[in-house]
Amino acid sequence: MSIINTEHPINIMEIMKYMPHRYPFLLVDRVIDVTPGKKISVIKNVTINEPFFTGHFPDYPVMPGVLIIESMAQAAGILSILTHGPKKDNELYFFAAINNAKFKRQVIPGDTLTIEVEMMKVLRGVGIYNARVLVDNNVAAIAEITVAKKEV
Repeated sequence: MSIINTEHPINIMEIMKYMPHRYPFLLVDRVIDVTPGKKISVIKNVTINEPFFTGHFPDYPVMPGVLIIESMAQAAGILSILTHGPKKDNELYFFAAINNAKFKRQVIPGDTLTIEVEMMKVLRGVGIYNARVLVDNNVAAIAEITVAKKEV
């Protein structure tokens, strides 16, 4: 079974076939570019309707940094799945570690995040990825993300 046609973007309905996450915790909207085994670029549209904005600085809505990091991990998870082929029914890819995370600008409603993830190393189902989040071609965050495959 072919996983994807990498010449066309992957929409949210296709993403949900790969990811177990659902609203309000699915934090990627579209895969715009992917080279399995190497890199992926995804989009996350940030809207004022996101449930976290009601409690996270409601008078000055800012996307929580932990959710920006989670969006990077989800993008890395999608790259893992697209690289290694269809996962078994009892397999999940878990966010295992984060290193060297830095936030360069705030993310606010109306921003479109472009999340770029590059595969650095994979060994025994554990992948290490360099990730960055751009808003209007400006770096908003960077991190090294580790994703691990596990049978549950």
